[in-house]
Amino acid sequence: MNFVPRERILVVDDEAGIRELVGSYLRNEGFDVDEAVSGEEALARYGQGAHDLIVLDLRLPGMGGLDVLREIRRTSAVYVIVLTARADETDKLIGLELGADDYITKPFSPRELVARVRAVLRRRRDGDIEADDVIRFDGLTIDIGRHEVRVDDAVAELTNLEFELLAALAEAPGRVFTRRQLIERVWGWDFYGDERLVDVHIGNLRKAIGDAADEPRFVGTVRGVGYKCVARPS
Repeated sequence: MNFVPRERILVVDDEAGIRELVGSYLRNEGFDVDEAVSGEEALARYGQGAHDLIVLDLRLPGMGGLDVLREIRRTSAVYVIVLTARADETDKLIGLELGADDYITKPFSPRELVARVRAVLRRRRDGDIEADDVIRFDGLTIDIGRHEVRVDDAVAELTNLEFELLAALAEAPGRVFTRRQLIERVWGWDFYGDERLVDVHIGNLRKAIGDAADEPRFVGTVRGVGYKCVARPS
């Protein structure tokens, strides 16, 4: 019988009640949970163990959540869900631009948070592309097995989500995907967050691969509809 390790979540929040509530729900769902009360402790704990996902409050004392996310993204593509207050629209957008995979606003339902965690962790695509496939375009190579993207022979640094978005588009060059279709393919069919997440992450993806919205080489916008891969086959 093969042993399957349980997925490990790091919950970062300075409010003990939220940590205990979220931790309790996640443990009941079969996850291993670590906790941190500050940004500094979050980085220390993350450096000590292999976490599959981080639940990160952006309003932390001392080192703020955005700075924690910045530091993590320097070396890691680990999944991150940020917690924000309803009024913190700017922090939410900055968090997404820094590479957060999803966000949830306080107050929130612990069941909703668990559903978001499961949706993010389930994003390993099982579509038509095989694990050892390499997709090649003029100036762009997507190596599924190695989880690597090269632009003009230089490796592009992408988060997991950006990689999955690019692979989803590249799977059907020229096909237009709506935001909802991309959410279903990348986040999962049961994701019920804001569809504007797609726009932010497409913007991040374009930056990572040196693309431009007005003169795209790889990812084009179809106004009022969605996005498509415009790269030319090699």
